[in-house]
Amino acid sequence: MVRQGNIDNPPKPPLVPGFECCGIVESVGEKTKGFEIGDRVMAFVNYNAWAEVVCTPVDFVYKMPDEMTFPEAAAFSLNFVAAYMMLFEVANLREGMSVLVHSAGGGVGQAVAQLCATVPKVTVFGIASCFKHSAIKDSVTHLFDRNIDFMQEVKKISPDGVDIVLDCLSGENTGKCLSLLKPLGTYILYGASNTVTGETKSFFSFAKSWWQVEKVNPIKLYEENKVIAGFSLLNLLFKQGGCSLVKKVMDKLLCLYAQKKIRPVVDSLWALEEVKEAMQRIHDRGNIGKLILDVEKSPTPLMASDSTETSEAGEEEEEPEGDNDNKERMPFIH
Repeated sequence: MVRQGNIDNPPKPPLVPGFECCGIVESVGEKTKGFEIGDRVMAFVNYNAWAEVVCTPVDFVYKMPDEMTFPEAAAFSLNFVAAYMMLFEVANLREGMSVLVHSAGGGVGQAVAQLCATVPKVTVFGIASCFKHSAIKDSVTHLFDRNIDFMQEVKKISPDGVDIVLDCLSGENTGKCLSLLKPLGTYILYGASNTVTGETKSFFSFAKSWWQVEKVNPIKLYEENKVIAGFSLLNLLFKQGGCSLVKKVMDKLLCLYAQKKIRPVVDSLWALEEVKEAMQRIHDRGNIGKLILDVEKSPTPLMASDSTETSEAGEEEEEPEGDNDNKERMPFIH
């Protein structure tokens, strides 16, 4: 969405994308307390995270647990904080409730599934592309193909509907999801990936998505006892002063991680030079969990059938040696 400018007030290029990272502290400000050079940390960043060196205010930085790997840390902050705050701060998830989550195979979707498992008797309805089902079927209670009429399938199992809907798609899904809510149920929109189609920003796609959104009548909400909410962790952090609240949530999440109740799902590792291919994988909905840009990873050599890189002299370059090139793409963490 940032790449195509499908956000409010998109920054003017050139810019370095990325909102989260992890690494080792290289230097600290004079008045900075709680961190030392050499600490392993993860951090939120208001852009500029896809880089070898990142600078961010201390309020956005957290120490990594000793047992947490760097790929896990890079995949932890945004996904789990967003999932936790939507479930517990906005929707007030409690025992016995039901949750419908779109893009169940993505990073946030998998975080939602794991957090729901920490509450007794929570039913999770997941919607994902069919080819992801075998990999994620154990993380949700019921799993549906994104290309079928999920409303009818959910109502077969739960005729009264669901208590919470988490929607990162928008568009025509909005009206369907609202109709699935039980009385006192909560619908939360936290993205609009249906507006991202093709290589560049498309006014037609944006307009189509907006037009498909059912226009909400406040009186109808009042009569049906339904709640509609929006959630943007980035705006909460960088525009609305939500650092202290996010820190409390991170503390709770790190406790859950220490208890081995949650663990980030990493789809694959990519070199910075491979960012185009990595973004295409997300665009094609091919990932299960998070894609990580690893600044220490060398690009995976192309196979001879794909392409032949040549040097200026016209000779074929030899593949570089070392373990970096053998880092697996997928799956990295099961």
